[in-house]
Amino acid sequence: MEKGCLICGSELVYSGSVREMECSICRRHFASEACCIRGHYVCDDCHTRGMDGIVGVCMRSSSKDPVSILEELMDQSFCHMHGPEHHVMVGASLLTAYRNAGGDIDLGSALNDILDRGRKVPGGSCGYWGACGAGLSAGMFVAIVTGSTPMKEEPFSLAHRMTSEIFVKIAEVGGPRCCKRDSYIAVTTAVMFCKEHLGIEMVQSQARCSRYTLNQQCIGDRCPFRN
Repeated sequence: MEKGCLICGSELVYSGSVREMECSICRRHFASEACCIRGHYVCDDCHTRGMDGIVGVCMRSSSKDPVSILEELMDQSFCHMHGPEHHVMVGASLLTAYRNAGGDIDLGSALNDILDRGRKVPGGSCGYWGACGAGLSAGMFVAIVTGSTPMKEEPFSLAHRMTSEIFVKIAEVGGPRCCKRDSYIAVTTAVMFCKEHLGIEMVQSQARCSRYTLNQQCIGDRCPFRN
């Protein structure tokens, strides 16, 4: 698992201004604010290559524990220390545990939905939009299982309440970003929310980060998931 840049491992730099960059893998050009200190840039498509493997892992799982499912996904080759793959993995873990705990959903269809929706949230949304993609992914989970649309009443409310609870907790911990930390916050918050509002009780193991040495910006003792 890479510590920073996928090309050379160097620290990433967020300039605060958009400029055209060439992806070091596919050579396509994109507007972005981020590259490593050596100038390498990797687009979101290349960063998440292989992410379709999420469906196979989740369809094979019988676990009711989304933290355990999330850990298995984090161990896959497509998952890096940070990146937009987390915008799908959080929701996929929750959908799988929800179905296995008795939730009435077509898991295959739901996973395709979360892949489609999560991929639309770009890397860096936590800092640039004020909306972490891991938290949004949990909101997508609620929206999918409740059938929320912009015209629904209660499902609309529940999906927004889900993300708002997560964003408050992410804000309380503070930055800089950590995709692992925010994913754990999103999943553990969603488990309690699901029990209270959706009537489905998943299993929740203790989330403990074993990857903090790979995070160049780890906040140390401020993180609630450090061993």
